[in-house]
Amino acid sequence: MKGCDVSCRDERTWTQGVFLVDKPVGLTSFALVRRIRWLLGIKKVGHAGTLDPFASGLLIVCAGREATRQINQLMAGRKTYLACLQLGAETSTLDPEGTINATCPVPHLDQTAVQACLKSYIGPQFQVPPPFSAAKHKGKPLYAYARRGILIQKEAKPIEVYRLDYLAYDAVSHQLTVLVECSPGTYIRVLAADIGRSLGCGAYLESLRRTRSGPFTVEESLSGKILLEENGLQLLCSNRRSIDEVLETIGQPSLCTCNS
Repeated sequence: MKGCDVSCRDERTWTQGVFLVDKPVGLTSFALVRRIRWLLGIKKVGHAGTLDPFASGLLIVCAGREATRQINQLMAGRKTYLACLQLGAETSTLDPEGTINATCPVPHLDQTAVQACLKSYIGPQFQVPPPFSAAKHKGKPLYAYARRGILIQKEAKPIEVYRLDYLAYDAVSHQLTVLVECSPGTYIRVLAADIGRSLGCGAYLESLRRTRSGPFTVEESLSGKILLEENGLQLLCSNRRSIDEVLETIGQPSLCTCNS
């Protein structure tokens, strides 16, 4: 079992469960899923909400049939992010992975004006998925079309922003850092671009870190870089949460049918 230690072997269900992983910048969410799949020696592994390669933070990984069946429930919780917006420029993908296709001088911005702008984006609203996204069209993600120069326009979907807090603004680099708490399915890239337009200078999402998903926080997670080390399996086992434990945390009935 790829060097599995005794403590893992003694537990009959050690490959079944949920793992909280802190995805590092540069790795895809699927790369971490693939690594965990290899470490555990099972095929049924998935994640509850992808993060783009340039983003970091909490990735909830489900292993085993019973755990992967809970992915939709685990994705349903509110998400919290730390986002850095680069003002004065727009990119083809609304993030640092695209090419800059527009620039604009950044006006003088005081904290009061920025906070007023942010406040206007709090609440229920509709948001159009960006062309470079994993939203599906005829069974394929939109980015598969966009990479071929085909930009698919999807219908706007309801989302909600519960918090949008001003954290810092660097008037030299024109980078604005905010905290976002939002409903699942919210594209922070689109929100960043909208904020930039409202401020009159454009913006793209320079960096993103997911700090919370539902009741789970990134502080509870295991560094994704550690999983690439020689003792990755042992560390992964130590971070495993049982399905019943996770269901209890999110307020769902346990799967256990045994008598206590």
